[in-house]
Amino acid sequence: MSDKLQCEIDSEGVATVTLNRPDIHNAFDDGLIRELGETFDQLSQNPEIRALVLASNGKNFSAGADLNWMKRMAEYSEEENRHDAAALAAMLHKLDTFPAPTIARVQGAAFGGAVGLVSCCDMAVASERASFCLSEVKIGLLPATISPYVINAVGTRQARRYFVTAERFSAERAREIGLVSEVCPEGELNLTVQNLVNAITDNGPKAVAMSKQLAMSMSNRVINEELQGQTSALIAAVRVSPEGQEGLSAFLEKRAPEWMGGGNE
Repeated sequence: MSDKLQCEIDSEGVATVTLNRPDIHNAFDDGLIRELGETFDQLSQNPEIRALVLASNGKNFSAGADLNWMKRMAEYSEEENRHDAAALAAMLHKLDTFPAPTIARVQGAAFGGAVGLVSCCDMAVASERASFCLSEVKIGLLPATISPYVINAVGTRQARRYFVTAERFSAERAREIGLVSEVCPEGELNLTVQNLVNAITDNGPKAVAMSKQLAMSMSNRVINEELQGQTSALIAAVRVSPEGQEGLSAFLEKRAPEWMGGGNE
């Protein structure tokens, strides 16, 4: 891993992946995209990871694409551009499908592809002074690769506006349309993120991972007899699992479950 990206894992199994190019507002290029993808791959294989926080150093979360990278892309053939875009698409998919809950910590500007990173996270906390912009059309481009994730986050109606206007909008507006979960003073960003992390790690590790997958797999499904059977079978299996049994026992015995340091010891 280069100095463009930092990754730390604390004693609770919370991984913090930090963009570290503050001198260019954490703009990303093909090298950083590759490192992010490799980092998400490695962390996703670690069963001890309970949550992932995506953060950045400096004044701004990310200005989107690096200018020098854009200059190189302008000289690529269509085939080379397709290969380049596929790497970004793969990295975004890895973040979107990361097995543990993910939280974006956003300060300052989040423009272009950075909105895609935020959209791929399960939750996002933004400072009051944060701002967002899907700026691609300003230079004759499209938010194509990030579009599925942004639409999932804000809905088609809002995407139809912000994709074509390239308006800069506030953190509060981002919260209103669903891009951001929480807005707080800049000095409370770490505390607000930590409160969400604590809420996650207080729960059963396997149940948390399965619940994230449940939310994604049940989206837009037709509620019919087959689906009812699938969900009934799922909860039955979880109830008799070791974690489910421990959670139920702890609740009935009015003690903390083992994953919170409880148990029968």
